[in-house]
Amino acid sequence: MDLQKQDPQKQGAPAASEFRASDAERDRIADILRDALAEGRLAPDEHAERVEGVLRAKTVGELEVFIRDLPAAHRQGPGSSPAPAPHRPTAGAIPMEPDDNVVAIFSSAVRKGRWRAGRRIHAYAIFGSVEIDLSEALYDHQQVVIKSFAIFGSVDIRVPENVSLRGMGGGVLGSFEVDTLDSGEPEAPVVYVDGWAVLGSVEARPRRGKVVADILDRVQRKVDKGLRKHLGH
Repeated sequence: MDLQKQDPQKQGAPAASEFRASDAERDRIADILRDALAEGRLAPDEHAERVEGVLRAKTVGELEVFIRDLPAAHRQGPGSSPAPAPHRPTAGAIPMEPDDNVVAIFSSAVRKGRWRAGRRIHAYAIFGSVEIDLSEALYDHQQVVIKSFAIFGSVDIRVPENVSLRGMGGGVLGSFEVDTLDSGEPEAPVVYVDGWAVLGSVEARPRRGKVVADILDRVQRKVDKGLRKHLGH
């Protein structure tokens, strides 16, 4: 083996800043610049100039230049993953009373399609089955709790692939299974599945190929609102 021929290859490995920038990294930098404009950290002409530079940038290092003087750049560097969602909802964010009750007693109940998900949903399956499909739902809140009780029954929950999903319940002679998900989008909803399965089953997992389509629209609306406030409109 010729070690002398291998060493230059190892030494020639590019630094992280020299890696070619992806479209996702450009979008993330553009989002930071939009937030900076809405917060008044950048003037409109500065924002436009930097966005043009982001579109022309070839490497990760070139992208860093455009946000180096912004606080967001030091909270989360280019290419890093967002912090995982907390294992429990924010204190005071979820009401004690449910926005929706889904009840199946010796029967079945379904919530699916294009429906509006509340902050708290209670599901009761007693000798019956409940299906809650959030894959096409509208989210008005970033945190959603589904309190599930399956007694000699089943609660089946489906979520989009790009949300965060957490399980907080348990089973008593039953099955309580929640696939943990971490979204790559900081504005994505977080669905918490709580409750108990007593001689029954509670299951929550993503529905493949389904995503929350309005996440970016919601982010843009928030930025536009901040921009209007800054401009005095």
